[in-house]
Amino acid sequence: MDQEKIGKFIKQIRQDHHLTQKDLAEKLGVTYQAVSKWENGKNIPDIAILQIISKEFNVNIDEILEGKRKKEKIVSFNYLLIILLIILGISIIISINIYVRKNNNFEFKTISSKCSDFKITGSAAYNKQQTAIYISNIEFCGKEDHTNYKRITCTLYENYQNTKTKISSCPEKKNKTLESFLKETKINVENYSSNCKKLTSNTLSLEIKAINEETKTITYTIPIKLNDTCK
Repeated sequence: MDQEKIGKFIKQIRQDHHLTQKDLAEKLGVTYQAVSKWENGKNIPDIAILQIISKEFNVNIDEILEGKRKKEKIVSFNYLLIILLIILGISIIISINIYVRKNNNFEFKTISSKCSDFKITGSAAYNKQQTAIYISNIEFCGKEDHTNYKRITCTLYENYQNTKTKISSCPEKKNKTLESFLKETKINVENYSSNCKKLTSNTLSLEIKAINEETKTITYTIPIKLNDTCK
């Protein structure tokens, strides 16, 4: 995934629609600084924002991620040959369409924290075969903490039927404050084995461990919820 190509593509979409970075930011419900980072290849929109861009500007999410429009293939056929192919292939086309609709169309739901001390922004994308999780932003809203920790780590867990399973973890950071660590932290789980209905019936949690100069470990456990139900 080339962030620079994605940024140039988003910039081209914006310019084609005669929008400033501020205009696009307001339309998408983000800051203009976020738009600037996308266009400069320093970051990419999360799944929920990509869906909005796709619907708002009539562009496929795949095209955004590839950083280019897909060329339309124009094929010329003899009229009688077209009729024959339609008659012979109509059952196959219907079967493929049904399969694609049932298995490949992704639904998107937002996820957030159930903890007042932390604000989490993210998305879950799912179909009948898999679920992907993307946490794009984590903010600490509790008591001010300016401690420069020796080490900070975070781990995403699934709690299901009294079993705690590690899903993903973020890279360990050294000599960071909690705020600076969270600003740099994003979690992307592309092939989460669970399905959406299981995701709503269990509990996801993000565990953050911070070790100070006295080697004392402070642990934060943040419950995460899926906003809305699965279809």
